[in-house]
Amino acid sequence: MSDLSHHHALITGGGSGIGLAIAKAFLAQGARVTISGRSQQRLDQAIEKLGAGLGIQGDVSEPEDIVRVVGRAHAASGPVTCLVNNAGIAESRAFAEADEEHWDRTMAINLTGAYRMTRALLEDLLAAEDGRIINIASTAGLRGFAFIAAYTASKHGLVGLTKSLAIEFAETRLTVNAICPGFTDTAMAENAITNVMKLTGRERGDVTKRLLSNNPQGRLIDPVEVAAAACWLAGRDASSVNGATIPISGGEIT
Repeated sequence: MSDLSHHHALITGGGSGIGLAIAKAFLAQGARVTISGRSQQRLDQAIEKLGAGLGIQGDVSEPEDIVRVVGRAHAASGPVTCLVNNAGIAESRAFAEADEEHWDRTMAINLTGAYRMTRALLEDLLAAEDGRIINIASTAGLRGFAFIAAYTASKHGLVGLTKSLAIEFAETRLTVNAICPGFTDTAMAENAITNVMKLTGRERGDVTKRLLSNNPQGRLIDPVEVAAAACWLAGRDASSVNGATIPISGGEIT
């Protein structure tokens, strides 16, 4: 088990799913944790479940929200030493029917939001003894999928950002890595199933079976498995892991 007591971790999209699992795991290993998300109610509920940490409402697609989140995080727990860019949306659309608003919204949250949060915390992260940026991408950042062109492009962009920053800051104490989960057991997965059903007219069982067929193990990924990888990357034992894209996918071919 990693000792993360030296970290103040800020986790975007931390009120549910993968982000909440990471927050729970980080707290268990001694980190100070700040979570952010678009719904204060959801964050309050998450903090109550966690029994510790701070939840700050903020939309990563809104620059003024990022400034406020960072300011409150600093005031409560000091400089941020580990940033987990987890906030994201995955809206299924046939490409011919997806308008620019859909494209822009997906990019603003999944890619530009990670860029802005990273820029806002870069001074903290570079000053840390063991700074960490962990980007939660997707296997859609490593291969293509139908009906989620905008999401796939945004996650490819996040992987590219990860690799570029890893090289740029390689001579510092900051590492930058990406975790690429496959289809994960979260509310986002349920929404994806529902949307594909609407787009294709297929039954739930057929849609679920097709989505799970990408995973040779034939199952949804547990968010706890993603959290375990994040804990390892945040720990001092992973100081030489930099620019990695780590699939948590049951052997999905990427």
